[in-house]
Amino acid sequence: MAAKVLVIDDEAPIRLLCRVNLEAEGMEVVEAKDGTAGVELARSERPDVILLDVMMPGMDGWEVLQTLQADEGLNEIPIVFLTARAELRDRAQGLELGGIDYVTKPFNPVELAPLVHGILERVKRGEREEIRQERIAALRDLLVE
Repeated sequence: MAAKVLVIDDEAPIRLLCRVNLEAEGMEVVEAKDGTAGVELARSERPDVILLDVMMPGMDGWEVLQTLQADEGLNEIPIVFLTARAELRDRAQGLELGGIDYVTKPFNPVELAPLVHGILERVKRGEREEIRQERIAALRDLLVE
């Protein structure tokens, strides 16, 4: 069965970039142009993974994450932040709040599908927390340098 990816981003070109590259790898893509629509789609579509922008009008990515985590049926969906906010403290905040990974814009769209596949495989094996801890450790290494 194809993986279902929900892309929540207020920028149409970013959603299109994600859609084209993920669908080329056989994934099903659902799109939301803002946080509120994204939460509703997460509830109705039950995606396997969510690519979530941080800076959006109305409900931002942090609020979307907190809303999804408060929902018993949605709190296990892995969330990858996809954002222009590249500062280390923003990445750390995303991971501390429960995001599983962090991709900064601009990103190489060809790397998106392998990233999603890798996360889904590891989550299936029960390695969700290990992924987060690896990303947090990598951030700590960057802070030490």
